[in-house]
Amino acid sequence: MRLAEELKRQQDSEPSYFRRHLLMEDTKRLERLVELAASCDDVTAFVAAGINLGWTAEDRRTHELLATLEPLLLAIYSRLRLDTASPDRSGLDQQIEKLWHTFETNRMDQLIGCLSRIPRPPNTSD
Repeated sequence: MRLAEELKRQQDSEPSYFRRHLLMEDTKRLERLVELAASCDDVTAFVAAGINLGWTAEDRRTHELLATLEPLLLAIYSRLRLDTASPDRSGLDQQIEKLWHTFETNRMDQLIGCLSRIPRPPNTSD
């Protein structure tokens, strides 16, 4: 899968220890998703298992990422279940990269943004 290759490439040149470690963990998660896709004949079982791969510490906050994680997992499952000669691979790889970017942005906003010293704007939805 092209995303895993890209994350490995980024990891090799990343100067930030934190970011390099996160890329390494994400690469391992993607490798586990490849194994899951091979063993899950049902997309629902794949998504359920894929959600619980440690996207957050002990998956305690993974539920906060579901809006962007579930579409990513669905695309990854579709891509991994394709025949290697399928012409749809490139299109799915591009879609996965876009979904990954959306997921990663959401993850950083939700999980890392809470560590910022700058106060977050108040939640006006209450």
